[in-house]
Amino acid sequence: MAVETGRSVAKAADARSIRGRGHRPAKNPGRLRRALATHWYAWAMVAPVVIVIGVIVGYPLVRGLYLSTTNADEANVERHIGVNDIPATYKAVGLDNYASILSDGVFWDRLTWTVVWTVSCVALSFVLGLALATMLNRKLAGRSFYRMALILPWAVPAFVSVFTWRLLFNEKKGILNKILEGGGIDAVPWLNDPTWAKLSVITVNVWLGVPFMLVAMLGGLQSIPGELYEAAEMDGAGAWQRFRHITLPGLRSVASTVILISGIWTFNMFPVIFLLTRGGPGDATEILVTYAYRLSFVVSPRDFAGSAAWGVLILALLSIIAVAYRRALRKQGEVW
Repeated sequence: MAVETGRSVAKAADARSIRGRGHRPAKNPGRLRRALATHWYAWAMVAPVVIVIGVIVGYPLVRGLYLSTTNADEANVERHIGVNDIPATYKAVGLDNYASILSDGVFWDRLTWTVVWTVSCVALSFVLGLALATMLNRKLAGRSFYRMALILPWAVPAFVSVFTWRLLFNEKKGILNKILEGGGIDAVPWLNDPTWAKLSVITVNVWLGVPFMLVAMLGGLQSIPGELYEAAEMDGAGAWQRFRHITLPGLRSVASTVILISGIWTFNMFPVIFLLTRGGPGDATEILVTYAYRLSFVVSPRDFAGSAAWGVLILALLSIIAVAYRRALRKQGEVW
């Protein structure tokens, strides 16, 4: 009996070895293949959006990158005049456009003011939005009305708000100067003096940005458990201590996200600058994006290659800032 059992085991081992020599084990599918096989429905739903974004964003981005390495302008691009087709004659120049921009003081002046403008607007919007959200998070009469009234500037189209502010800032007939004249104060050249113009555009952009900060901060405040405040109050913590040790840490994840989004929006906030001052007086309020627009649509001959290079540099700056900001958050323990 023992002999037969030993022979059967030996035959089974020989059979396994023969199968092993004839058939290799199947390889595990790759991560991408497993993801597609597991989440194919989600990929199918996302695919149309990805394709549309790729066409709308991807093509202009690639086209801009290409034009930034040429000397394309209004005089040498392809044109159609009547039945005549004039072919393009521009040529590649490599990185000459970037070298010219970075060696010119105009870029650094615009960049300095753009950074000041962005930091000022985001900081003021965040502080005001947080203060208003803290007040509206309490129980008070007419709270719903106040919330709706403070969100109203966000609902009004930006160009309507800017034109309204432009009427208010009018030096001769504006309401603000009429009020000042009624108090015996000379009219202020809101949009005709470089310093006042900078303060004016910052004011308008903060007025437009506060509702976004208010909504975000209010949502973050309502997500903080009320038991934490009750426990802190029972332990004798004051209002400032509760705000510092409970409110601010509880809002950290929300605040980090909205600050980054608001910073990107403000960095590229074209409507406020262009519609309110058009970069003036002179070029005092010109930011990077409005100067890129000026090169492509205002100056003659229009410098398409230079404008594209400015656009690529703006994209690179924002990408660097976003990556650095994300890494700083990860070092602080924020998963984002």
